[in-house]
Amino acid sequence: MANKLAITLTRSLIGRPEDQRVTVNTLGLRKMHQTVVHDDNPAIRGMINKVAHLVTVKEQ
Repeated sequence: MANKLAITLTRSLIGRPEDQRVTVNTLGLRKMHQTVVHDDNPAIRGMINKVAHLVTVKEQ
């Protein structure tokens, strides 16, 4: 596994359930096409899996 993950919000949150909106905000994503870098750990991987259809992930 990589040490860092670059996560980009690629789909809109409009019309998404509240739990998915909260998960995206918890990841630190506020705007479309914004990218954040997080350490690769099971908690972050779980959040990514929950909103995988909304984000793009690159390993660094």
